[in-house]
Amino acid sequence: MTPSTHAVTNQVPPLVDYDVFTRDAALAEGFARQVAPEVAEEATAELRDLGRSAGSAEAAEWGRLANENPPALRVFDAVGHRIDEVEFHPAWHLLLERAVGAGLTDAWSRPSGQLRRTAGFMVWSQVEAGHGCPVSMTHAAVPALRAAPELAAVWEPLLTSRSYEPGLVRPATAKAGALAGMGMTEKQGGSDVRANTTRAEPAGEPGLFRLTGHKWFCSAPMSDAFLVLAQAPAGLSCFLLPRVLPDGQRNAFRIQRLKDKLGNRSNASSEVEFDGETLAWLVGEEGRGVRTIIEMVAATRIDCVTGSAAIMRQAVVRAIHHAAHRSAFGGPLIDKPLMTNVLADLALESEAATALALRLASAADAAAAGSAQDRHLLRLAVPAAKYWVTKRCTPVAAEALECLGGNGYVEESGLPRLLRESPLNSLWEGSGNVQALDALRALTREPGALNAYLTEVGAATGADHRLDAALKDLLTELSDLEGVEARARRIVERLALVLQGALLVRHAPPEVADAFCASRLGGDWGGSFGTLPGGDLSAVVERARAVPEEG
Repeated sequence: MTPSTHAVTNQVPPLVDYDVFTRDAALAEGFARQVAPEVAEEATAELRDLGRSAGSAEAAEWGRLANENPPALRVFDAVGHRIDEVEFHPAWHLLLERAVGAGLTDAWSRPSGQLRRTAGFMVWSQVEAGHGCPVSMTHAAVPALRAAPELAAVWEPLLTSRSYEPGLVRPATAKAGALAGMGMTEKQGGSDVRANTTRAEPAGEPGLFRLTGHKWFCSAPMSDAFLVLAQAPAGLSCFLLPRVLPDGQRNAFRIQRLKDKLGNRSNASSEVEFDGETLAWLVGEEGRGVRTIIEMVAATRIDCVTGSAAIMRQAVVRAIHHAAHRSAFGGPLIDKPLMTNVLADLALESEAATALALRLASAADAAAAGSAQDRHLLRLAVPAAKYWVTKRCTPVAAEALECLGGNGYVEESGLPRLLRESPLNSLWEGSGNVQALDALRALTREPGALNAYLTEVGAATGADHRLDAALKDLLTELSDLEGVEARARRIVERLALVLQGALLVRHAPPEVADAFCASRLGGDWGGSFGTLPGGDLSAVVERARAVPEEG
């Protein structure tokens, strides 16, 4: 008999048919701890349903297809009319339909709305990250639009709808739901939006302007409307720019090209031009555009933290799943002490990111309800968390990929897509230096922010000597602000780590909190993952493991 060369042995089964929410102990426990009791049962049931969808083979296929068939720009129709449309694979629309239907564009009308949405966003983002861009911007547009009550009255019900209705064949007001985007970055400005040159000139009726200019980055250009910045007569101002005007005519929104990006390939990022006939409505006070749109930026920055936590979680889940089913040197990889150390180290990073994202969300709920303490906490914690968590995402994804060996470098493993996606949230809504400087502004100009932060971490003092020592060192660092800009990253990193440590000491199992404090705060750690101090780390790994329903 001729021996078969095609017998499949020692290969790992697909990670499908599991509940992404319930099987994530850090997420499920953190959510249960912070959700309003009166909605806990309903909200948990919704998240379990979304979690089962996210862990299905069908959803995984949607994510694959959306990325392997990226969007395509169609500037003209067959007979030469300018249409400026982007075509997406049907899988993109299925992903968005599920996201919108799960309420991921609405955090504003329900008890624990921010927390519920953040947990759902983390669950569903693990399927595919690119479509999270329009989901995030649509959610975040609501507080900015409230600076123009008349516009908000029309648009908020559309943006928070659970109906996804793509296409530009009629005005958004005639649709069951709408999506929103944002346009701030220009060629000459980058993060310095006050250097923007797009002009806005009054168009006759009150609040209506004509825009002339160019936006260097405009994601999800098939959205129904965009919040953009432009220089009006009174200064830089915020405007609502619809793709289809109230009379049913297409607005002048000229898509120049789509960006060829490292990752996020399912999502269309474009350059757009406004030609002087582009109509937009003023949002907020003329000349106060940054103050108006910053409400949108703050919300999307929390989503950057959540999105990075989701990528980390999915990377860690895949690494643990592989190690549990792959054997080498006489037994499963997951039982090898060195692999256990690597997996536990990755799991710590993932759980700390999850805990911080959920805390930001619950603080946003409390701030919306009038809590000054939580509002001040967010002012410092959001840029610190956005800086640190998004930066940790790439090394986590890379190390998780390595856990799969050569299989991890192959597209079918799913890890290359996660690795390509991992730097994006650190860039979007202000890169590392922008976040560090923003945190410094909060420290130097808003004393309430530091006080709120110290109150938050103070709830954990006395429980771990390494946390206490790290807090003391942080306060020493903050006592001397001479030449502080050069030390901004160092300070913000410590702010984030101390806050993560405090959350884990208060709420995580002892083995998780102990390993985190020993390594991240106590200095008993090397320069790469897998260098945790000795001890039995198997419980940390098992806590992070996602077991399929049949497993």
